Order: sequence, then structure tokens, then C-alpha cells
Amino acid sequence: KTRDVTTVEKVKADLRGWKLGRCIFVGDAGMNSEENQRALALGNGKYILGSKMRAGDEVTKDVLARAGRYHDVKGNLRVKEVIVGDGARQKRYVVCHNPDEETRQRKHREKLVAQLGVELASMRQGDGHSKRACELVTSGRYGKYLRQTSTGKLLLDKGAIEDAARYDGNWVITSNDDTLTAEDLALGYKQLLRV
Repeated sequence: KTRDVTTVEKVKADLRGWKLGRCIFVGDAGMNSEENQRALALGNGKYILGSKMRAGDEVTKDVLARAGRYHDVKGNLRVKEVIVGDGARQKRYVVCHNPDEETRQRKHREKLVAQLGVELASMRQGDGHSKRACELVTSGRYGKYLRQTSTGKLLLDKGAIEDAARYDGNWVITSNDDTLTAEDLALGYKQLLRV
């Protein structure tokens, strides 16, 4: 497997032979690292990168939590720009929201939580080390919505369920190109899906 920064360096080297007036690198959240951002910005390079949304990181604490108005773009897409930091450490983010996707994700989670509620009701509670209890807790599908008491009883984690709703229909991108509007950045990133 090739390291992301090696891929970025190779792409930049390949592009040097072309006579391009302007080039913007677009990458998904897996390509977004400090190292890649530095490599892409060399020589006045510009980028649009997806951002991971992990509990407690800058995106969830400072970007998603920031109040502000969304602007309708088109095709069920709304955007708002968020600037974090000052001076040279300033970062530009665009929060993108798709209301239809928000509804789909909410309904999917409600279905999972209902299934989990039925499963918990059918279990003999108190034995947190039963095979089924361990399967539920370690499940990528259900585990994030569970908490376990000190006696081993499994309960729905209402805080985790509410927190998950914050992400419904949202995705976040970052860019170092100040000449493009928030709408341009969102639409440019969406072109990645077509590639």
C-alpha cells in the first residue's frame, strides 16, 4: 500500500510536465493530513479535502458546533463557511448539508435503535459477559449506541444517540483556496464522486 503523502508527491511531480494554468487537488477525508496539506500547498498549490468528523476533534468541536446560516446551493445542498484560528494558523472549512440524506440517516438510526431495544428486552440482563452481550457491545452497527452499567446491564446510550444526530446529512471540507466561494468548494468536492 502506498502512503498518502507519497501519492501526493507523485501526482504533483506528474503534473509538472503539463502546461496547466491552475490545478486544484481534490481528495477525500482519507487524504486529509497535516503532512498532505503541507505537500499540496508547496509552490502555491491549492486543495479541497474532505474532513473526518470524530468526536472531540477540531471539526466536531469548533466547526460543526459553530452557529451560522446555511446558504442554499442547488440539488439539495446547503453550505456554510467556518473559519477556525487566526493568522497563519487559520483554517477554512465548509460545512455541507443534504436534508434528504439527513432524513435517510435519521430513519436508519431509528430503525437500528428500535431493533436494539427489542434485542435488549429479549436478553437476560445482568450478565454483561454473555456471548450475545459481547457481540452487541463490539458490534460496529449497535455498539456505539450502548452503554454498560457496573452490574453488566446493557442500556441504550441516549447521549450517543443524540450525538450521532449531529452528523446526519453533514460533511465537511477544508481548503486553502481563498478565491473560491463556499459553494464552489462544495461543488468541486462533489466532482470527486464522479471521478
